[in-house]
Amino acid sequence: MLHKEITGKIIRAATEVYNELGFGYYEKIYENALAYELSQMDLNCEFQRELLVNYKGKVNLGKFVADLIVDNKVVVELKSGSTRAEFHIPQILNYMKAANIQVGLIIIFGREKVFYKRVII
Repeated sequence: MLHKEITGKIIRAATEVYNELGFGYYEKIYENALAYELSQMDLNCEFQRELLVNYKGKVNLGKFVADLIVDNKVVVELKSGSTRAEFHIPQILNYMKAANIQVGLIIIFGREKVFYKRVII
């Protein structure tokens, strides 16, 4: 599986964050804690990278923001609450396409545990 080592570290870090903080924080709090944990694993995290949406390679239609990009190889989308990962697949696929990255990871800090979904294109 592509970048399995990196996604494994991200999942372990997310679990550590959840074990420490529990449920109920805003995504930004989880993002900051996750970035700290990943930095302790010597992974490079880029916060809130702006991604451009181009139409036919000629027209900039706008931009959106990815929560985290890890080692410029994995796009990470964070959610807090009880939503299901499948609802966020179109969003992360668009981020991955715009960032030209093949691996994405949706992480949901749920009521009882951390849920995750790997996405590969």
